[in-house]
Parts: sequence; structure tokens; C-alpha cells
Amino acid sequence: MTNQTPARLRVAPSPTGDPHVGTAYMSLFNRAYATKTGGQFLLRIEDTDRARYVAESEQQIFDTLHWLGLDWDEGPDKGGPYAPYRQSERLDTYRPFVEQLIESGHAYYCWCSSDRLAEMRREQEASKQAVTGYDRLCYGKTRDERAALPGFSETPVVRMLVPADLDTTFTDLIRGDITPPHPDDQVILKADGFPTYHLAVVVDDHLMGITHVVRGEEWISSTPKHQLLYRWLGWDAPRFAHMPLLRNTDKSKISKRKNPAARLLWFREQGYLPEALRNFLQLLGYPPASDDAEVATFDEFVAAFDWAKVNTVGPIFDLAKLDWLNGHYIRSLAPEDLADRIVEHFAFTGEWTPTASEIETLRRAVPLIQERLVLLGEAREKLRFLFVPDADLAVEPDAVAALPDNAAEILDAADAALAGVAWDAASIQDALKVALVEGLGVKAKFAFAPIRVAITGSRVSPPLFESMDLLGRESALARLAALRASL
Repeated sequence: MTNQTPARLRVAPSPTGDPHVGTAYMSLFNRAYATKTGGQFLLRIEDTDRARYVAESEQQIFDTLHWLGLDWDEGPDKGGPYAPYRQSERLDTYRPFVEQLIESGHAYYCWCSSDRLAEMRREQEASKQAVTGYDRLCYGKTRDERAALPGFSETPVVRMLVPADLDTTFTDLIRGDITPPHPDDQVILKADGFPTYHLAVVVDDHLMGITHVVRGEEWISSTPKHQLLYRWLGWDAPRFAHMPLLRNTDKSKISKRKNPAARLLWFREQGYLPEALRNFLQLLGYPPASDDAEVATFDEFVAAFDWAKVNTVGPIFDLAKLDWLNGHYIRSLAPEDLADRIVEHFAFTGEWTPTASEIETLRRAVPLIQERLVLLGEAREKLRFLFVPDADLAVEPDAVAALPDNAAEILDAADAALAGVAWDAASIQDALKVALVEGLGVKAKFAFAPIRVAITGSRVSPPLFESMDLLGRESALARLAALRASL
């Protein structure tokens, strides 16, 4: 797309629980196109669904998008020329437009009770009607006329009067021309006085100068209703781009109920880096030109941005690919930066609050695990042996069971060899190699296994000699003696 007119885009999540990963997915593409065109990206909180409203959800939305680096130019926390940016604070804004639609004959009051509507739907399903939806029982009636009929509710809603000959075709930036099914008479004002999504989104997008609406493909069927409202209110409609839905490996829509990875917070809790998740979401939107281009910064993504590249088939949420990307980004960090990220991660999860001396040990230990680390959350377990008192080191039973028959002899020889050696990784390695491999004639694979189990409690650990160097002479020898005494 070559049009570089500054665009105004928005993401408009509902604070109904933990933020969905789809919020980040949509924010990424909105932010990218706004940046590409030198425009603005807005955050609007659509909180008119009071039955599902969760108070802390809004702050979680702010925090997770900030963490991902998908910052906005205007929003509830920043203000802006079109404030307020919470729909619940804009209720007075919507009512005049509802009145305008009623007066112009494009909307009408409906007094049908929820029981009456449920019965109507059951009858339509039972008779397998080709056309379903509201049957317009209230249309053209006064309140008193409708009150004389069954299924009356004192507090009415307001419905759109959708023309029977409505042309539902519209042009999508990603999909070209689309013709969704004919909509029914959608409610635009609920009985509690709150607007429905359909009215509020149109009014807010117009008043906030939104030029491009980027959202999930589940909203394709609603677009004709929205375009109708734009036309009735005398406004130019924005351009629409409907992104493919994220899918589980079984091709189902990704949901928080079925997949923990649908929760945006889950990625931070596990220890993914924000730049890796952002890169992953970029790849979900559209594949790179080649495998060599899979790793791409946000700036590179923006530079090559094009709606025509977006794949219309819902991408599979492949966590193996995300793990690969996360490992790549972890390896690309300077060790001191990675140590800071690890400390920050555990501060976020609350699982570990290292002391100043433990942080110093962590900084020295990070190079030992950096090549094998996939998630920040794995760091503590991989280095746990460095942060427990010698007497509290838990030795895995299966690690002891796998030791060679001459493990006691090996540990005795190791203790003697290390007694007076200079304490650094190279000197430790040389002394043990001479004593065990050459002195006892044991292959290195078997010779060092008892040492590794004694030092770390496990058969698998970071590089052994560097680990012993970090642990220190006193602790290392104490642990060798402890395992020897247990055999």
C-alpha cells in the first residue's frame, strides 16, 4: 500500500478479565500502520458491558501493552484531544445520535421482554426459517399499543431499522470485496441506557477521527451495520481491515478457556521476552519473504508493512516457533542485560526476590546457561544449586542411581586432587582430568558424573568446572564429601 496519508488507528479492548493475546496482535498491526504513515495510534477502553466488567483488567491491558512496547499516543491514562477514552465516561455522547436515528426513521423502540425474544428464537429454530432475527413486533407501535400485547417490558431498547434491500458488500484492505449476510434489526441502545458495541464503536471512531479500523474477522458480519450507521449519520466510513483469527493446533479459535497461551499475561509469567513475542505475532500476521528473515525488529516490520501481505487463513499458534525465537533473543542479549531481565521476571512473578549477593552470583552465572536458556523462568531452576545452603542441596534419587559403581573411589580421588589447587575453572578441570581420567583410567563421561551430581544434585547442569568455580572451594568440597558419605 503506497498511500502515506497519516492514518489514525485504534485498539479498543474490553476490560472483562485477563487481556487476550488478540489484543496485542491487533495492537501490533494498528501501531505498525500508524507508524508507517506518520499517524497516531489510540487506546480506547470499551467498558459498556457492565455485567462482564473486571476492575483490574484495565490496568492489566495498560501494563501488558507497555511491556510489549506497543505504546499509544492517546488513551485513558494519557488523555488527548478526544477524551474521555473510556466508553462508560462517554454515555452523554451517544444519546443524541440515538435520538437522531429515531427521528429520522432509522431506529425504533422495542419493548419485547427477554422471555418473548427467547421464545421467538426457539420458534424460528424449530421451524427452520431461512430468515431469522427480530420479527419487528414493536415497529410502528406506540408504547400503549405494544403494552396491550404479550411479552411487554416497561423499559425499551432501541433497534436499527435495517432496509430489506441493503447491499452488504464492502471492500476490505486485506480480503478485497466481501458480502456478509443481511443483518437483522440490531439493538443500539440497551435498556440500562448503555449503548451497544455497534453504536458506540461507530460514534467513537467517527468523533476520534479514526481512518482505519483493524479488527478480527469475527466482526466482518457486523460491518454492514456499521456502514449503515455511518451513512445514516452523514459520516464518511473508515477503511476496514479484518485480520485472520489466531487458531489452536486443532484449528479451533484460540480462547482463554481452552488455551493458557490465549492470556497475554501468560507469556510474561512464563518468561518470554517482549521482543520475541512481538516478533512471533508479526510472523502470525504474515510470513517473511524467507526463513532467514524470520527474526525481524519492529522497525523492520514497519518498513516492509503492507496490508496485501496479510494471510487470510487463520495462523496456527505454534509455541515451538515462539520458543525458538525467545531462545534467539536471549542469546543475543549481553549477559548483564539478561541477568537484569531474569531479576525483573522473578520480581514480576513474585517467585524469587534475590539478595544483593545472589544477584551478583546470578550475573556471574548467566553466561553458563545463556546458550541453553529458552525461558527466563527456567533460570532459577538451572542455577538453584548456587543459591541453596550446602546442607539443603536436594540430590535427585535417579541421579544417584545412575552413578557408576566406582563413584565412591572417584569422589575420594577428586577430593584429594582439589585439596590444594588454585580455584578457577581451568585449574579445577586440569586437576580432575589428571586424577580421574589419567589416574583412575575412567572415561571423562563417567569420571565427572559423580562430581556433577555432588555439586548440583542433578545429572544435567551448567558447565561443571565453571559451576564449581562460582560455588567456591569450601562449598564444592563440602558437597563432594556429603555425597561420598551417602554412598
